[in-house]
Amino acid sequence: MSSSDIFISETIGTAVLILLGGGVCAAVTFKRSKAFNAGWVAIAFGWGFAVLTGAYIAAKSGAHLNPAVTIGLAIKGGIEWSQVPVYFGGEMLGAMIGAVLVWITYYGQFQAHLSDPEVLADHTGEEGLVDQSAAPSAGPVLGIFSTGPEIRNAVQNLATEIIATTVLVLSILTLGLSDNGKGVGVIGTLLVALVVTGIGLSLGGPTGYAINPVRDLGPRIVHALLPLRNKGGSDWGYAWIPVVGPLIGGALAGGIYQVAFA
Repeated sequence: MSSSDIFISETIGTAVLILLGGGVCAAVTFKRSKAFNAGWVAIAFGWGFAVLTGAYIAAKSGAHLNPAVTIGLAIKGGIEWSQVPVYFGGEMLGAMIGAVLVWITYYGQFQAHLSDPEVLADHTGEEGLVDQSAAPSAGPVLGIFSTGPEIRNAVQNLATEIIATTVLVLSILTLGLSDNGKGVGVIGTLLVALVVTGIGLSLGGPTGYAINPVRDLGPRIVHALLPLRNKGGSDWGYAWIPVVGPLIGGALAGGIYQVAFA
């Protein structure tokens, strides 16, 4: 498979993953959405279906959609290390495109939400402007784009992302991905989507389960760049955790596979 085939496949698949995953977060967040307040179960299943759809679309490249998966496969020997930057590039670009598509899809809801006095009440100062000193970390729509911890403890947050990603990548590696990176097939893809749903329900509570560096970093960059009035900060102080944690988890899963299953 050529580098261009890998890049295009991963870009499109990851874009759809983020569009549907970020879309369910937006649907649950916005009051002017029919899915408002649908809850965590809706988000977990929404992300599971997002993985399922993106993976089917990107089947040609093996549907990594996630640098942690790419790292795990490279350690396993399923892909050449020379292909890793190509996968990373497509995954990152796709994540940013998907985040922009979420903004376009929910444009009216973003505008209404960010001008709602109730939404801004906890983020504004006396002059009606966003008080960045009071809420420097997370604006009122950041959760649609990227993850954040319920309890801010760097060690725990990092450990949570490592553990959750190790479960994800190890499940993929042991589902029988062929050494040429062709993927797990129709049933295997469905099982991976169910694993993602299970991780969300069981391990997603502490940090929002990024378990994918580009799933968090790409949309966070888009949040920082989009012209959204009153959006607040992008929480760059936390941003390294959902990048480093999943990469460590992917490498750890690859190592466990080599020791226990190879």
